[in-house]
Amino acid sequence: MDISYIHSLFLKCNSVSIDTRKIEANSLFVAIKGERFDANTFAKDALAKGASFVIIDDESFYIDQRTILVQDSLFALQELAKFHRQYLKLPIIALTGSNGKTTTKELIQVVLSKKYNTKATVGNLNNHIGVPLTLLSFNSETEMGIVEMGANHKKEIEFLCELAKPDYGYVTNFGKAHLEGFGGAAGVIEGKSELYHYLANNDKLAFVNLEDPIQVEKSKNLRSYSFGLNNEKADLQIKSIKADPFVEVSYSDVTIVSHLIGLYNANNLNAAIAIGKFFGVDDLAIKAALESYIPENNRSQLVSKGTNQIILDAYNANPSSMAVAIENFLQLEKPNKVIILGDMFELGNESANEHMEVIKLLSCEDAVNCFFVGRAFYANQISKPHFYFYETFDAFSNFLKETKIEDSTILIKGSRGMALERTVEHLS
Repeated sequence: MDISYIHSLFLKCNSVSIDTRKIEANSLFVAIKGERFDANTFAKDALAKGASFVIIDDESFYIDQRTILVQDSLFALQELAKFHRQYLKLPIIALTGSNGKTTTKELIQVVLSKKYNTKATVGNLNNHIGVPLTLLSFNSETEMGIVEMGANHKKEIEFLCELAKPDYGYVTNFGKAHLEGFGGAAGVIEGKSELYHYLANNDKLAFVNLEDPIQVEKSKNLRSYSFGLNNEKADLQIKSIKADPFVEVSYSDVTIVSHLIGLYNANNLNAAIAIGKFFGVDDLAIKAALESYIPENNRSQLVSKGTNQIILDAYNANPSSMAVAIENFLQLEKPNKVIILGDMFELGNESANEHMEVIKLLSCEDAVNCFFVGRAFYANQISKPHFYFYETFDAFSNFLKETKIEDSTILIKGSRGMALERTVEHLS
């Protein structure tokens, strides 16, 4: 495989695609085998839809000179991305962590875009396929790249760093996410810290939240730029944070009132401010950028439905993000509060215990109606006034058809597989 030749063909294209349903004219189509399909079978269709070249790894699907035959299409995609990253030589910020990656990435992007031509990971394309696609979306006009890195097992961040070769890195936090794949909380810390290892080994710089003792410990041998709440050791001192319900952050003589809900989003804003300051973005530009950002895709959205105000945080959930979302919601001074929670996935042997811990967290809240949806919560149910358990979403939706929830402030949170955003259509 001559990767420089493949790269020369790639440079003639407008984009890269792995899905013929989303093919663009003059694109490079890469046929990647999945668990349930073989994309080599779509190579001819990709050319018919406007692709200029196709990469395949099964010679029986060779078409003509527009076909690039390799041993492994996924490996070719990754090597092409690695080559392209070195070809462009632009500064790249890598971002990982258990919670808040995507929101933080988007906040950093809106801030840096005030000064630089900035491109970032689209959505959550943050794995061994998504990161290469992100790198290949950067071009000669891109001045700053932001690459989100997700992982559900050790050595994954290490691998993604070798592709992206970041110049800067930030770990949002170390929470209880993907415990099954990482082998427990200690494994999560080890896995996410692979970003720090890369930065240290290559004399690169980490952005560090001094409020997180794990970040402080794991980054102590690194060049760093830090931020912290009233911390004299911080490069950027945050003066104050509050949320009721929108997060407000103050630093220097600047106060930013965001559209983000939940005190846990303060660190996401602080990281974006710190990174903006490091790269010389003006304070007023930082303020304008962060105050204009409105979350979507079920991430801490404030939604009105009938007489209800809904905090829709149904994009994903793990024990750490669930706990902070609940704690933040409980401190809101709102009447008629309702909590609707869905199962948390990928917890392995810790699933029963972690779901019970969430239930216990709410056990003293007699004034809050709590609805638990999913098999894991249902299997750990306890008998308590104002607690309601439903094994499936269908069972819960049937309840909502019979019983109206009105004039309430509602938190909805659960793992992506629960798709709890469906709840909204059943509310008054």
